[in-house]
Amino acid sequence: MFGARSAHKLRIGVFMGGRSIEREVSFNSGRTICDHLDTDAYEIVPIFQTAEGILYVLPWHFLHRGKISDFYHRLQKEAQCITWDQLKTMVDFVYVAVHGRYAEDGTLQGMLDVLGIPYLGTKVLGSALGMNKSKQKDLFKAHGIEVPRGITLAAYEIESLTAEDVVERLSGVGVHLPVIVKPFHEGSSLGISCVKNIEDIHAAVVAASSADAHHKQDVIVEEKIDGMEFVCVLLQKVSKHNALVTKEWMALPLTQVIPEMTSDIFDYEQKYMPGRATKITPAPFSCEQADAIVKTCMQASDLLGFTTISRIDGFVARDGRIVLIDPNTLTGMSPATFLFHQAAEIGMSHTTLINFLIENELVHYGLSAMASHQREKEGIMVAAAEEKKRVIVLLGGDSNEREISLESGRNVCYKLSPKKYEVIPVFVHETMELYRLSQRHLIKNSTREIAAHLDDAMRISWSELPQLADFVFLGLHGGKGEGGSVQGALEMLKLPYNGSGVLVSALCMDKFKTTSYLRHQGFDVPDSFLLARKEWEEYDVERRARFCNNLPGITFPVIIKPHDDGCSVMVGKAHNPQELEEKIAAMFATNKQHALIEECIVGTELTCGVVGNDDVTALVPSQVVANKGILSLEEKFLPGAGENQTPALISSDAIALVQKTMAAAFKAIGCKGYARIDCFYQSAAQSKTGAPRVVIIEFNTLPALTPATCLFHQAAELGVKPMEFIDTIVNLGFKVHGGVLDKASDVSCAPELLMKKKGVGEDVLW
Repeated sequence: MFGARSAHKLRIGVFMGGRSIEREVSFNSGRTICDHLDTDAYEIVPIFQTAEGILYVLPWHFLHRGKISDFYHRLQKEAQCITWDQLKTMVDFVYVAVHGRYAEDGTLQGMLDVLGIPYLGTKVLGSALGMNKSKQKDLFKAHGIEVPRGITLAAYEIESLTAEDVVERLSGVGVHLPVIVKPFHEGSSLGISCVKNIEDIHAAVVAASSADAHHKQDVIVEEKIDGMEFVCVLLQKVSKHNALVTKEWMALPLTQVIPEMTSDIFDYEQKYMPGRATKITPAPFSCEQADAIVKTCMQASDLLGFTTISRIDGFVARDGRIVLIDPNTLTGMSPATFLFHQAAEIGMSHTTLINFLIENELVHYGLSAMASHQREKEGIMVAAAEEKKRVIVLLGGDSNEREISLESGRNVCYKLSPKKYEVIPVFVHETMELYRLSQRHLIKNSTREIAAHLDDAMRISWSELPQLADFVFLGLHGGKGEGGSVQGALEMLKLPYNGSGVLVSALCMDKFKTTSYLRHQGFDVPDSFLLARKEWEEYDVERRARFCNNLPGITFPVIIKPHDDGCSVMVGKAHNPQELEEKIAAMFATNKQHALIEECIVGTELTCGVVGNDDVTALVPSQVVANKGILSLEEKFLPGAGENQTPALISSDAIALVQKTMAAAFKAIGCKGYARIDCFYQSAAQSKTGAPRVVIIEFNTLPALTPATCLFHQAAELGVKPMEFIDTIVNLGFKVHGGVLDKASDVSCAPELLMKKKGVGEDVLW
């Protein structure tokens, strides 16, 4: 049970969620911390605070959800509700992973101080100053630190102000358009906008004031600084000799941020969507510039009273001035955040960094850092090193899904047990050349950034793989990586790998052939038509219009998509012939040679994982909630943007039918290891057969394994944690594609064990 005191381990409460509008970012941070805390030294207690301020000990099967609403309605029944006073009896230390109002502003810190619970990060005064943008500016200006010129608009006066009033006040401090408008108390770029025209300024101010719908707040309007944007992260090393405690800041390598060409600011989506914007670490500043930035940020951190960690955003202006725009007492800790980018440059892994922060804070509080235990653990690890399996993780690739592949492959590297595996990240370039990555390369923001840092010394050949690894984990999606080509190469090299073999991989990458095969096997699939580009280009204008008006056996609305791509790439809906013709033209304006046109299925959209080789287990299906009818890339991967309900919000009989159908389809296609199958459940009233049915849309033989993927949700419903799930995939790959496993490892991959975790009935075990 959570909270039971261990005789040897410090209980770390990871505090996430919270009452601010940054709760989704906080949830991502908390999950990452839980994933990377050293469980040999610490016992993890996930603490979740709701938007209403209620505290729960979060069950592990909720921890890897993509969005808080995915489990929010289940908290009362499945989580342990606790009071603040009970928290004191359940944890020895709190890792603060919440952001924004009531989290970074001294509120949470004050409560923890009152309770006498040690916690990570800046204390009450520094936290309060760190969230008050106006007082920060005054303090910095008083000590010669440059900040943007601007004004503060009080919340009570905003509705009555005109655009002309705002511009007049700005002129009084020498500021002219364009300007940056931002909320007084928020972070993560929420509510921030760049205003270039006077007619837009009032709406931007109102939007910033209302960024948190529950709290009208003051608004900062300030000059837009032109120059190089940077992020500086400082870590504080705490030492204690006798009774003397000394603290010293150390700077991680700086990051330069370059927003996308279509944006004037580094906004929320660019911060958290895979592959968006450009983040260069180390930043290309001169030594003199870098030294000046670090010195300024250290001065600012000391002025505000920051401790343990400080993240300060700013600009080197075109005239050389260093201008600070946003000090933060905490920084987001999603797997690819600035903090981990910069730490990787000096050889610190996620786990090393997180433990560094905790251990330095423990010294501050006079608690044991358990150095002797660490030395003992390291000795055990060295002794066991020879028993580890060497696993190469391939990521990147040649498809449109390469950015998601980077997220998946990186997460697999972090989730492969360090006690069982030696992990070797290998980047697959668009040319299909291979490069061995260091930690500092692995954490880069996008595949293009990784590609820009490759050199010949990192290159390895495909023929070398058998000498380097015992197993290859495919973190690839789409293209040659998922379509059978890489599988064929590994078969030729006699290397075991995860997932299905050559034929099934190639077949499932062709959606049209897959559904045609399933239809022949008696499964329900959408009616569809495959249009060749060559055929379309031969049609004249009249023939194209006639085709779109008389689709073979399909009525509007219809879905149009590539037959060989995933991750919602180029998927659209056409409601009439004109829209269809436009979308076909857009599809063939790319490199696609075919367009798949299929009927639009009405029902409950689901996705369901299946695990196993010969005996297979259909996991609990997830219900996909798409705000605009078709699930977007942002809804799949942007924190807080999408919604996945697991288990799906359908009857138990319907869930059983879905699981039975998914397991049968998995076996009919011939999948091995694992897959994720997308489908629709139709009630009797929705189904054209007059009976409930499951309509299969597509197979994913190498589904995403990003930190919040629905496969982890589904496995968690059976009590299986992500690391155990990844281990299962590896073991199943060893069994079906060759290789030697010890008996203990082999047992853990049995599908029956997955079912026994929760006592699920045998009817879904095939």
